[in-house]
Amino acid sequence: MRVGVDFGGTKIEAIAIDARGVERCRWRVDTPREDYDASVRAVASLVAAVEHETGEQGTVGVGIPGAVSPATGLIKNANSTWLIGRPLHLDLERALGRPVRVANDANCFALSEATDGAGAGAPVVFGVILGTGVGGGVVVNGRVLTGANAIAGEWGHNALPWPDDQEWPGPPCYCGRRGCIEVFLCGRGLQLAYGADAPEARAIADAAAAGDARASDALTVYVRRLAKALATVVNTLDPDVIVLGGGLSNIDALYARVPEEWRHWVFSDRVDTRLVRARHGDSSGVRGAAWLWPEERGA
Repeated sequence: MRVGVDFGGTKIEAIAIDARGVERCRWRVDTPREDYDASVRAVASLVAAVEHETGEQGTVGVGIPGAVSPATGLIKNANSTWLIGRPLHLDLERALGRPVRVANDANCFALSEATDGAGAGAPVVFGVILGTGVGGGVVVNGRVLTGANAIAGEWGHNALPWPDDQEWPGPPCYCGRRGCIEVFLCGRGLQLAYGADAPEARAIADAAAAGDARASDALTVYVRRLAKALATVVNTLDPDVIVLGGGLSNIDALYARVPEEWRHWVFSDRVDTRLVRARHGDSSGVRGAAWLWPEERGA
């Protein structure tokens, strides 16, 4: 049995899956925001609840909105800022009394979809989260590619490529730079394309599908920006499959229109990379955390 934990900004969720990926149970609690010790206890209590319900002890993988620094072993780049600079990996192992694998949540998403999701069987999968922020993860032959700096797949903090005049230098990003892919492609990015008095991103997408001219124009801008950003991924990584997750991945128009657009920027005579919607939806992060253990411990 594998236990996966998804540490989010508002909730922490845990599941147990068997060797075939079948879910056995699921638990969730509110995230103890700004309280590191309580967060460690919350993860430990969720694992205990899952194992009590199943009657088994499992391997434990945890997905977090950040990364473990290879240099220090401490958490970095986490938007759950109370985790930054903490030895979360070691503290969870002490609390649970066993090895724990910790990975970036976008990496977990990509691993889930590459293992038994929309990218299953593909040698190279790039997983994209389009939501409140923009994340990415790379899986090669069923294994997460972490990288020397533990930032493989962090495409959201590259600059938007081939910017139009009105896109340069771009809006400020929380990372301290301007014009990051994230500010153009997150939910607020679609609102940015809409302009003043923009409704929520989902409402814009629905209005565009219904034929509203202003919403349609905004979606066209968003599609072009997403196509340019993903073209750089194809030019660099050349993945077999790109899987979209997060709230904006539910915009049906993306899957036909983005591949039509990205051919203008991909350095190839044709583009065979498939753009697909995540099979496991919001569950991909927590499932991927469980799949951080590709084989049963001790096997």
